[in-house]
Amino acid sequence: MAIPFRAEARTTATQGQLRQMRQQGNIPGVVYGTKLSKSISISVNEKELAHLLRSHPHALLELDIPGEGKQPVMLTQVQREPLTRELLHIDFHQVNMNESIKTPVRLEMVGDSAGVREGGILQAMLHELEVHCLPDRIPEVIEVNVSSLGIGENLLVSDLQLPSGVTTKVDADQVIVTILAPQKDLTAEEAEDAAVETKEAEQRAHEAEMHAVKFE
Repeated sequence: MAIPFRAEARTTATQGQLRQMRQQGNIPGVVYGTKLSKSISISVNEKELAHLLRSHPHALLELDIPGEGKQPVMLTQVQREPLTRELLHIDFHQVNMNESIKTPVRLEMVGDSAGVREGGILQAMLHELEVHCLPDRIPEVIEVNVSSLGIGENLLVSDLQLPSGVTTKVDADQVIVTILAPQKDLTAEEAEDAAVETKEAEQRAHEAEMHAVKFE
């Protein structure tokens, strides 16, 4: 289900006007889309945008723009000031509800791992999963049940149960989460092997992880 989100149409364009807009608590942005006659310049409330970025950065939105109506969109780009991380500008893209897209979805670890109860350390290698689906099928989160994991065991992408209509092209052998043995129980050789395995898994996760919505 699309999340309602409100924007105001804007005509301001100069750097001075945009700076003043930010000082007043509004962030400038643009809405693009093939079904729009032209791109739409907008502004959104900074606090509402910050909340959206914290909670549902990749969600399908129902963007209500006075004078333009409600548009199904997704947030595709966020510009921040490099040092202060202050929000500067955002881009939305109008989506076709009948066309598949690919987008990251947050992975949420659930359950009480047997390995952790025994003193093991749970280490997540992947925090998001890129999925392919229709816009209204985007899950809010994908649960990763770690209850059955013992020390030295892990869960792979192939172990996930994705919602109906949702697929992924991420390598099925990609490690999502692993339970490391307590360091005090490892020999020097085992610790070295564990470090190598962790580094390799993190590298695969880095290569697989995607941070932007893509329209197919």
